Amino acid sequence: MDDNTIIARVLEGETAAFEHLVNRYKDMAFSIARRVCNSAEDAEEVSQDAFLKAYQALDKFKQESKFSTWLYRIVTNTAISSTRKKKIAMTSLDETLVENFSEDEVQENLNQFSAGEQSRYVKEAMQQLHPQDALLINMFYTDELSVEEITEVTGLSQANVKVKLHRIRKKLYVLLDELFKKQGIPVMR
Repeated sequence: MDDNTIIARVLEGETAAFEHLVNRYKDMAFSIARRVCNSAEDAEEVSQDAFLKAYQALDKFKQESKFSTWLYRIVTNTAISSTRKKKIAMTSLDETLVENFSEDEVQENLNQFSAGEQSRYVKEAMQQLHPQDALLINMFYTDELSVEEITEVTGLSQANVKVKLHRIRKKLYVLLDELFKKQGIPVMR
């Protein structure tokens, strides 16, 4: 059964049919929430809240996009709201430092390490990003969403998504450089 058929059944009063959508998208919802929340327990709670919100707003789903995209947006917004409530302290970066940073140097430094070590350092740096920034980077690189799809999920313009991705990459490079320095890793200059 496709999503729209299930949605029609739910809206006609067969509320138990919503379980099919939950089972179909629960892993995706948890994965999105986990990236933003950085905690499995919080991600589980966010996923449940998002499915409840989706169920309650199902009659507002216009089917102009795929149900999964609509749900992705609900999960994203729910996760971001959850992290705001917890007031997680994030690393603040000097914007002039970010703008004047050489991405090539960080890439050269990162290339010194094995793929596993590179992944570990990138994950550690990503944890220091604001949850919304980390989510955008994950959407683009991990989930392989196009700029157009990210626009649909976030409600941002395409130009804004491109600018944000560029700035987030720069922040990530600064965080990686600081991580290397803090751990006493010799960096190539």
